[in-house]
Amino acid sequence: MTTKTFMKNDTGFWGHPGGLQTLFFTEMWERMSYYGMRALLVLYMTASMQENGLAITVASATAIYGLYTGAVYFMGLPGGWIADRLIGGQRAVWYGGIVIMCGHIVLAIPGDHTFFIGLILVVLGTGLLKPNIGAMVGQLYSSEDERRDSGYTLYYMGINIGSIIGYFVCGYLQTNMGWHWAFGAAAVGMGLGLIQYRITLPKLESVGQLAPQPLSPQATRISWGVIVAFLAALALVSFSMMTGLLTINPVSIAQYVAMGITAIFCFYYAAIFFFSNLNGDEKKRLLALLLVCIASICFWAGFEQAGSSLNLFGRDLTDRMIGTFEIPAAWFLSANSIFLVILSPFFAALWINLSKRMINPSYGFKSALGLIIMATGFIVMFFAAQFAASGLKVAPYWLIATYFLHTVGELCLSPVALSAVSKLSPKRMAGQMMGVFVLTYSIGNVVAGLLAGNFDPEKPAEMPALYMQITLFSIAIGIVIFLLALKTRHWEKLAEKPEDEHPGAVIDANEPIKQG
Repeated sequence: MTTKTFMKNDTGFWGHPGGLQTLFFTEMWERMSYYGMRALLVLYMTASMQENGLAITVASATAIYGLYTGAVYFMGLPGGWIADRLIGGQRAVWYGGIVIMCGHIVLAIPGDHTFFIGLILVVLGTGLLKPNIGAMVGQLYSSEDERRDSGYTLYYMGINIGSIIGYFVCGYLQTNMGWHWAFGAAAVGMGLGLIQYRITLPKLESVGQLAPQPLSPQATRISWGVIVAFLAALALVSFSMMTGLLTINPVSIAQYVAMGITAIFCFYYAAIFFFSNLNGDEKKRLLALLLVCIASICFWAGFEQAGSSLNLFGRDLTDRMIGTFEIPAAWFLSANSIFLVILSPFFAALWINLSKRMINPSYGFKSALGLIIMATGFIVMFFAAQFAASGLKVAPYWLIATYFLHTVGELCLSPVALSAVSKLSPKRMAGQMMGVFVLTYSIGNVVAGLLAGNFDPEKPAEMPALYMQITLFSIAIGIVIFLLALKTRHWEKLAEKPEDEHPGAVIDANEPIKQG
């Protein structure tokens, strides 16, 4: 099997490989559907029956939100494995997108049961699509190609263009047409992404076309049997919950899930590190990557307050009136995406220009910087919450300022973290390592949901201290990571050497990867 890596002379998409266009627009439309619906989840669950909501408590709603967003990313681990071992990245993205679209269609059907069934389908589809589309972006570049960080930043810009569309379209439809019209719009967005993907698929050529480590026929049959059994068990548990045979406490489940996913992350990372026949350089690169993973967990635990506690703050404690027009609460979340689209080209150019001047901050340093900058956003919310605690509705610019700082932190950490996974991981495990890294999103999101349960809009007096706790913890972790990065920055540079040969893998000077 041959997996082609594009060369430097391929500049078909804004100076980047033409395949980036396919992945850019597919991810843009998928994120339109995901973020448009995500902005409404907590608002829908906490809305009263009179507002056609589910009337769930804040603690339960944010726990469910954390479980949902965490599960979306957790499923990236089996999704990456399925692509690596069974169907390849291209088909994983295609089938994942179809399942996501079906999930949004189900969400558009009014009903408590259809709401949760739709969420499950979106989780399963995103688990297939998300890690593999990110991994294929990395496969467009050789390891020494200086465009890699810039390419991931442009790819990240596509994500946020899609989210802006989703926030505005779904937010407007929710306010003027109803919740389920907004959920239906998300299905249309995913459908457009699938059409674009199929039309431009030839631009990817052989990238992700086949599974890089296919199983034997017998192991393949066993694997598909396990997958079918898992889906059947999931359907049975869902049916039991919906019929009242099984009752759960979302907050307690979220706590156990956070611990469970953390244990899985540690176990899987250790298994790859100790039992995958890695050489010394590869192990050092994985240790450097582990530092980035820790920063990612802490970052998303704070950043993902946007869809939960900050979303509720915008709805209940922020003055949203401009004359006679009331700003939909979901629109505030678009500030992050708008800032990302504006700033992404500057950050993409920044990394390239620094590299040309032989100044290339390590992945660990960039991650620590992003975490600390994100933490400063909660200092803004500390003061905003003090005004809210006095009984006043605060001006929108408090949230806007917070989202601006979170955006700068995100641009320092998130796209370069994706690049780090692609560059520092053993290439024969690219899909699995991207799946493992996506677990950091999962852990961070579940923890974010648990934290958000403490931010009850009916108890604003408690908010300032909670925001300050997040600030101090995040800054402390950022400082520790920065100090450790002084050592791991040397290990990151080992990735610039030609890939070592492994059994079944032959790497030529131009770095197309050939694996048997």
